[in-house]
Amino acid sequence: MDWLAEPWSFEFMQRALLAGVIVSVAAGMVGVFVVLRGLAFLGDAVAHTQLAGAAIALVLGGGAVLITLGAGVAAVVTALGVALLTIRGRLREDTAIGIIFAGFFALGILLISRERTFAIDLGSLLVGHILGASWTDLILMAALTVVVAVLVLGFLQELRFSAYDPEVAAVSGVPVTLMQVGLLVLIALATVVAFRLVGVILALAMLVTPAAGAALLTRRLASMMVLATLIGVFATVVGLYASFYFDLAAGPSIVLTAVLVMAVSFVLSPRGLHVALVSSATSGEEDGLIQAPRWRQARQACWNACCRLGGVCWGMCCQVGGVCWGACCRAGARISLRG
Repeated sequence: MDWLAEPWSFEFMQRALLAGVIVSVAAGMVGVFVVLRGLAFLGDAVAHTQLAGAAIALVLGGGAVLITLGAGVAAVVTALGVALLTIRGRLREDTAIGIIFAGFFALGILLISRERTFAIDLGSLLVGHILGASWTDLILMAALTVVVAVLVLGFLQELRFSAYDPEVAAVSGVPVTLMQVGLLVLIALATVVAFRLVGVILALAMLVTPAAGAALLTRRLASMMVLATLIGVFATVVGLYASFYFDLAAGPSIVLTAVLVMAVSFVLSPRGLHVALVSSATSGEEDGLIQAPRWRQARQACWNACCRLGGVCWGMCCQVGGVCWGACCRAGARISLRG
């Protein structure tokens, strides 16, 4: 069993694990709202626009603190810019995101092309450097995560109400516009935390993938947050083991583990693959593309006959309930066997 404990005897692996836990908390608490509201495109845009802020910080000769602050400023400006352009329907949300995303990302690429001496540093920002996380990085990430956690828990009811039914929430007195702007800022802050772990390119995956897997397993928001966090921590541990023993890049290994967990959740969840297959089969039968089994045809014919006979027979079917329905099913099964 020494192979289980060996990786954690190194301080850089301990820091990497702690970084993964911190990011999993931030991404788990905010990612569920990204999944519920369908804001993955915004998360992608925010992750990429951080490149411009980080590049500016590098050009100015900043260290880890200034790089994180630069990325954070770019992310928050992106979120607020999207909110400003979409308030009162001035522009569609996806249009505003596309415009700001393209502008900031182009600025980041421009700075990279002009300052070639920073190519290696910016490359680490693209794919992350969790194994090289310093205590300064951990302190910054932990501080941002605390801010995210306090804001989410402090406004959980308002955020939940606005996410599920913004129209009713507005009528009930919830400041929906403020909650929507606040959610965009929270996504920006969580993405800043994630990009220090896995880089700009894979930050969206850590924000969305664990939350998507959790959404397949539970409907309760609090449980979804906890599950998303646990999936992120599990992916971090497994990804770090893979990186240590198979000499793989740590960031992509963590993300691929999270994707694998999400895929397993989709297959095993009652609301995942099973529902998709049943819906597909039902749709095919309704469209006449798939021939339903004979017992199902007989059951449907019996049910339709009850409907056509009118109120008396319909009321009787409702009163008799399971007995009548069971009789129809048994009759259908016998017809199928004879056929």
